[in-house]
Amino acid sequence: MGLLSILRRLKQAPEQEVRLLLLGLDNAGKTTLLKQLAAEDVSHITPTQGFNIKSVQSSGFKLNVWDIGGQRKIRPYWRNYFENTDVLIYVIDSSDRKRLEETSLELAELLEEEKLAAVPLLIFANKQDLMTATPASELAESLNLHTIRDRMWQVQACSGVTAEGVQDGMTWVCRNIRFRKK
Repeated sequence: MGLLSILRRLKQAPEQEVRLLLLGLDNAGKTTLLKQLAAEDVSHITPTQGFNIKSVQSSGFKLNVWDIGGQRKIRPYWRNYFENTDVLIYVIDSSDRKRLEETSLELAELLEEEKLAAVPLLIFANKQDLMTATPASELAESLNLHTIRDRMWQVQACSGVTAEGVQDGMTWVCRNIRFRKK
């Protein structure tokens, strides 16, 4: 009878489906992070030509994660994926200081988008396993994140290759989905 009551309870409380949009410049590590979340092999990653989508279970949520390619020619199409986004995850290659200004401009444009208004923002400061990585706190400062007042936001240091910090970021996402969906 114990198993049957557990199954009934699970059926009565269906998991909530959530749409996560994973964006960032090309080579930031978006697909590597997506594969880490899905517990897949990250040793062979190729540039995303278009998009990838994976569903991942986390904290009682079914997370539908949309990973959109970050090449310059693909970025104008990002706006086709904005609608019904519950959380925006922006991935930055922390070791690529030359492109920090470019990624900052792209992020600023995203934050101005009407369809993404008030959508919680998680920034994965990726590639922290590399010696040349900019610390997450320094990235937050150079991106002027302290000026964001219209949404919840968090910068999470991580490594898509080692998975360090990835679960901490997803825990923040699930906590802020609850906050937003109530």
